Amino acid sequence: MLQLVQKYSSVIRFIFTFLGTYLLLALLYNLYLQNFTSDEYYPDYLTHLVALQSEAMVSAMGYNVEIRSGFPEATMHLMVNGEFVARIIEGCNAASIIILFISFMLAFLGKWKATLLYTFAGSVIIYVTNIFRIGLMAVGIYEYPEYAHFLHTIAFPLVIYGAVFLLWVVWIIIYSKQIKT
Repeated sequence: MLQLVQKYSSVIRFIFTFLGTYLLLALLYNLYLQNFTSDEYYPDYLTHLVALQSEAMVSAMGYNVEIRSGFPEATMHLMVNGEFVARIIEGCNAASIIILFISFMLAFLGKWKATLLYTFAGSVIIYVTNIFRIGLMAVGIYEYPEYAHFLHTIAFPLVIYGAVFLLWVVWIIIYSKQIKT
């Protein structure tokens, strides 16, 4: 049994590091969500910020856009040219995806400085990709409402998860080179 544990120690370490980091960060994020109260930043600061930045992106594309509180629901409503096109909820702010990314990065820990820089840069890339995803999806739903379901459930989740997957692949390539040196 001990030989088996030793043989797969790197896999076991990866799994426990990934799960431990993920559970800790998810717990901290849930505590933030449960304890966040603000009249100015509804429903929470991060979701509100994502809604504002998505609004700015759609506006920069030449559309008349506004966000409105979806109170009493914990949402922000995104309106394009006066038409409701999307609800921005807590799940749209990419926090859970960034937590997943960070957990993977710490489980595949390379040199500390390289890992931390890549983790930070990757988190920013995921966040920015998410803003573009929401903005483009809002315009897509406005222009092509018949494809709203496809855009929301297939095309744009593929964009954000595809970006995370590519970041992971690039890190594994970098990580494997760090191990060889």
